[in-house]
Amino acid sequence: MTPRPDDHDAPQQSTPSSDPLLALVQAGVRTFDLGRPLFIGMPQSPNHPAYWHSLPRRHGDMVRPDGGSAANDVIITGTHVGTHIDAISHVSQDGRLFGGVDANQAQVGGRFDELGIHTVTPHLGRGVLLDLEAVVAGGIAPDHEVTPDELEAAVDRQHLELRDGDVVLLRTGWGRHFEDGAPFVGRDTGTPGVGAAGASWLAERAPFAVGGETIAFERTAPGAGHAVLPAHRILLVEHGIHVIETMDLEALATAGVHEFLFVLVPLPLVGATGSPVRPLAVVADG
Repeated sequence: MTPRPDDHDAPQQSTPSSDPLLALVQAGVRTFDLGRPLFIGMPQSPNHPAYWHSLPRRHGDMVRPDGGSAANDVIITGTHVGTHIDAISHVSQDGRLFGGVDANQAQVGGRFDELGIHTVTPHLGRGVLLDLEAVVAGGIAPDHEVTPDELEAAVDRQHLELRDGDVVLLRTGWGRHFEDGAPFVGRDTGTPGVGAAGASWLAERAPFAVGGETIAFERTAPGAGHAVLPAHRILLVEHGIHVIETMDLEALATAGVHEFLFVLVPLPLVGATGSPVRPLAVVADG
């Protein structure tokens, strides 16, 4: 059979897509991976079960008649380990969750049917990076509390306007310590982030979520750990704003990218208080 000129082996001509989203991809985009790798021994909050990975079946344990073999894994992890997002059910205040929901009643059965992470659908929206290290005079100390004035200064410096439904990411430079292990956790030094005033400033802008580099997002005091977390109370309990923690924001900041398409897909873990995520920041290439 003689192939026709339009058969599969003929030269193919690419045609622009009529879909504007596909056209954007064809024109070229750059993607920044904002998630941290998950590995045994990675720095994490001591309040949550540690990440563990093992190979219960290895190549050669079972070999098929044709010589094929397969390996498989078991992963054990807390839902607030590595880069992750907090469900609204993660924090309560005086026995109440966001919207006045009774926390004890909501967790009957060992899961949160109403405010669990499975209720958070995949998110595509505007993301904004506020580079605080660039506006804090004298550098950011390990236990620095980011103030509303500093947040305003970052917005002004980057000529941005925060909008309802944004995802607002805060960079302090603390992410550079991730590879150091224990120092990243900041048990003795504390970690930088917002306090109650900064959290209230963010909440007034009505973001869908906020995020940062540290395991707690908000400022922790030296030696105090997570003794009190006022920003979580304000964001999660009082305003229903999600919190994303342990992000990698260095490449985004180095590239000078402050506004982008933010892609976030939590795992649909029914009734869970959080989920590992691998957030992406997407910008037009060039």
